[in-house]
Amino acid sequence: MSFPRAKPIDALYEEVAEYDLVVVPDAPLASALNRRIDRPHLGSFAITPRRLAAGRREEAEDRIAFLELVEQTDLDWKRAAYAIGNILQCWEHQGRLDAILEYDEYVDEATRQAVQHIADLETTSRRLTEYRIDDGQDVAVVGADQLTQLERSILPEHYETYDTFGEQEFEQPPFHIFDSSTAIVETVVDAATEETAGDVAVVLDQGSEFSALIESAFEAEDIPFYGGPGFIDQPDHRTFVQLLRAAHGGTDTRVGEIRPLLARLDVSLDVEHDEKRLYELDDRDLNWLVDFCERIDSRTFAEALDRFEDRADCQLETFREELETLGIAGTRATERAVDRLMFYLQSYEVPVDRENEGVLLADAKSAAYVDRPVVFYLGLDEDWTHSAPRRPWVDQDAQYTRNIHQFQLLLQSGTTQYYLVQDAKGGSPVTPCLYFEELLDEEFERFSDLDSETHTRRFDRSGDGFGKESVDATVTEVSTISQSSLGSYVNSPRDHFFGRLVDGPDKDYFKEGNLFHDFAEFYIHHPEFVDEDVIDDTVEYILDATRPFVRSVDEATRRTKYRAGLETITTFFDANRPVDGEFLTSTSQWGQNIFAERFDKPVDSPITERWFENEDLGLKGKIDLIHSPSRLVDHKSGSRKSASRVVKHSALDPPSDTPNFQALLYLTHWRSQYPDQELEFTFFHFLETLDDVVTGEVDLDDTLTTVSYKPQTFAEYARSEAVFDELVADGANDCQKTLSQVDYEDYAAVFDDVALPDTTDSDELIASAFGERLTARMKDRVGDYKYVESGCKQAMRQLTRVRGQTFFEDDLDAFETFVDERLEELNRRRAGEERFPVDGLGGEPNYRYVDNRDLLLEGDR
Repeated sequence: MSFPRAKPIDALYEEVAEYDLVVVPDAPLASALNRRIDRPHLGSFAITPRRLAAGRREEAEDRIAFLELVEQTDLDWKRAAYAIGNILQCWEHQGRLDAILEYDEYVDEATRQAVQHIADLETTSRRLTEYRIDDGQDVAVVGADQLTQLERSILPEHYETYDTFGEQEFEQPPFHIFDSSTAIVETVVDAATEETAGDVAVVLDQGSEFSALIESAFEAEDIPFYGGPGFIDQPDHRTFVQLLRAAHGGTDTRVGEIRPLLARLDVSLDVEHDEKRLYELDDRDLNWLVDFCERIDSRTFAEALDRFEDRADCQLETFREELETLGIAGTRATERAVDRLMFYLQSYEVPVDRENEGVLLADAKSAAYVDRPVVFYLGLDEDWTHSAPRRPWVDQDAQYTRNIHQFQLLLQSGTTQYYLVQDAKGGSPVTPCLYFEELLDEEFERFSDLDSETHTRRFDRSGDGFGKESVDATVTEVSTISQSSLGSYVNSPRDHFFGRLVDGPDKDYFKEGNLFHDFAEFYIHHPEFVDEDVIDDTVEYILDATRPFVRSVDEATRRTKYRAGLETITTFFDANRPVDGEFLTSTSQWGQNIFAERFDKPVDSPITERWFENEDLGLKGKIDLIHSPSRLVDHKSGSRKSASRVVKHSALDPPSDTPNFQALLYLTHWRSQYPDQELEFTFFHFLETLDDVVTGEVDLDDTLTTVSYKPQTFAEYARSEAVFDELVADGANDCQKTLSQVDYEDYAAVFDDVALPDTTDSDELIASAFGERLTARMKDRVGDYKYVESGCKQAMRQLTRVRGQTFFEDDLDAFETFVDERLEELNRRRAGEERFPVDGLGGEPNYRYVDNRDLLLEGDR
């Protein structure tokens, strides 16, 4: 993997050493050549056109022009910035200030005003326009194709050019692939010390996560660095900006959205509050923040800054000076004013004083040369690609050439280069910088397709990786598993593992669901107590409990939803009173019931909220309602699914991409209590008919999904005389017509001749040997008529429908084996005998149901 080699700085210096003046496109290259001067030299030697014309350090002329325009005109800030950007860019590429006026589609009153004001400013571009190098000087130009039209305008009539690339090939070092950005940063920090910091440079995209990570890591290790954080990146500046944004975030601002701000204000809240609204949390630690936000419109920026400095115990004099420079220190910090300030800080780089000592942090999109012996390149992904300006005054081909040459030179900076990358993030491959497609004569989609070395925490602790210290630890074996844990484990074992380690925030639907469950349990025990007043009280209670999660504009809708749900629950249980529970052992309830406490009435029946932990089968869970010895009921606030979808999502080999084993698990446990008995598991979706409740046309059947269990194999069931009689009585027309002309023995004989395949696919059953034998026998007994063939197909379709929405003995037997295998596997992984893989039994996980996506890496890493 190679491309043209950049000339070493020493070699390039030897070529240009005898010239009076060397013009270069990049300031770091100029500094590198000047450091190698080995003879007396008067004046500048190597220098960029802008530095030469300005005679001093360049200033950000776009910011200078913007400040002039907002002070001298009443132009909208965004219009002013847009005009300034176009004017300066056109000037750079066309060589004249007024060149923009030749492009009618970009000319308006703001542009004309901006041209007039910029013409009077002492900018570097103006100096470039007016400056010419003395023809009497002996001038060399390095990388002339990297200079813009305006930069080339200062060159004398005669000069010599030198290419930045030689004739040799650059053998690019391999990419070093790491599991995470943190691992990359750790590698760099381990390689640098306070003593060697001056020999190290780090090239990164300053807009990436690496910027903050590397700065924090260097600070923690007391390793000096410079070139990294800008004005707005300074922690207290960034926090003050976050505070202003939060103040105008509205009443829907969530705790999780302002975590960094809360941390700087020393406010600690559990992660369970992340999805709750700031203004609805009753926590005295938040009083200062809420008061600041509520009063923000009445305070000026200076007053708001004073308040923040007092609270955070800091001094932000440079921020105060910038507010005064903008002329807004005494302006009310309204939402519009804050938006304008945010726009300014995001659009322009405010100058900061830096000490040029330590590790150099260079921006991948700004630097072309980095003159340090050791250079680390972090990321090298598609974000390193320049976004070429799409304007009619820009030569796109020339600009692309400049960008790729800059990238090519940057890759070769230093004596030793290390390319530290990630091959995947969040389960998705990382795309290398698009310039590699031009430089490398290889096909690739990710870094691992190229010359690379992988550095990872290897499970077997051999080879590259990170050392681990052995500790004595006793691992407790898991003996039972719930349906939700089993589902997450089957989808992605590693996500299941992280789910046991990482806390998640409370959700509104969890809170709602728990309250509805409590009300259903309470109503089952005290139907005579619940009247309209109790319903009203309960609705308001649920609204109060969920208010931190819900926007105030949605409160009326929520009130309707809650009342509809409660009324559906009462209607259902009025029509379906459960048994008394005398057949059960003593109660084993789960937790407390809020409404029992609220209304001071007990709920101590063993039929509700029944917790079980079946050690023999390895199963555990909570049954919402034991309606009868043969029927379990589960209350659901989500959308209704058909019985066939419930059975489909309980599949074992292969598992569904949305595994859900609740009905199968609960029926398996209940079978152990009541063997040889037909059982039912009913999902009661009490919000399914919300629209119908509002119109007063509720059909309770629309809220129910029932899955049955039959204590026999499917083959035994299908062969039974009861099924035959059902097909004769209730089958489709041709099915009834055909089977009514034969005896049950004719039907049963087919099962004796050919095994019934275990399938839910009717076409597969019809095409099977069984299907052919059934059709042939019926034709033999009834006659070779089209309706006979059609009737047999109808019978087999009805059988597969039953198979697809019913559990049989062999299903529950297979599930018991499946659970044993998963528990054995889970305990091996918990004991450290093997890794928790990302992929589940069905292959790649369904990421819609993954809770810890950011913690998952592809493969076995």
